[in-house]
Amino acid sequence: MASRIPHSSSYPQAVDQVHRALTSEQYWRDRIAEVGGEGASLGHVTVGKGTVDVEMTQSVPAAHLPAIVTKIRPGDLIITRTETWGPLDGTSAEGTFTARVDGVPATLSGTMSLAADGAGTALTLDGKVEVKLPLIGGKIESVIADQVTELLDNENEFTARWLNEHV
Repeated sequence: MASRIPHSSSYPQAVDQVHRALTSEQYWRDRIAEVGGEGASLGHVTVGKGTVDVEMTQSVPAAHLPAIVTKIRPGDLIITRTETWGPLDGTSAEGTFTARVDGVPATLSGTMSLAADGAGTALTLDGKVEVKLPLIGGKIESVIADQVTELLDNENEFTARWLNEHV
C-alpha cells in the first residue's frame, strides 16, 4: 500500500517567470548547493526549449533516521531523485518526479503542475511513496513521507527567495 504525499505552494511571480526559473540550470545548481544537504550533487541538468530534466543525489544522515529505518538499512540513506518540467502551455506546465533509495525497496513518484493563480503562481505536487516490506512497509512509508514533506517545504522556501532575487 502506498502513502500519498500532497503538497502545494504559491509564489507572487507570474507563472511564466516561475516556469523560466524552474527550467534554468542556474536555479538547480543554486538549489542543490543551498538545500541539497551534505554530499548532495547534480547528476545532470538537461535544459531544452522551456523544459528541464534533472537528476540529483542527496542523503539523509543515519542520525536523523528513526530506528525502524536503520534496522533494515544501517547508515545514511542515499536518495537519487529526478525531476522534469515540460513546456509552458499558456498559463500552465506539467512535471514529474521520482526518487529511489539505495538499499531499500522504496520508490517515490508523482506529478507536479504549475498554474496561474491570479497574478501569481500555484505549484501543486501529488506524489506517493511505496515501501515493499511486509508488516513494516507502511510505517517506513510514513517516515519517508514526513521527510519528503519537510524537504519540499525547504525547497519551496528556497524557490521563493530565489525568485525574489532573480526575477
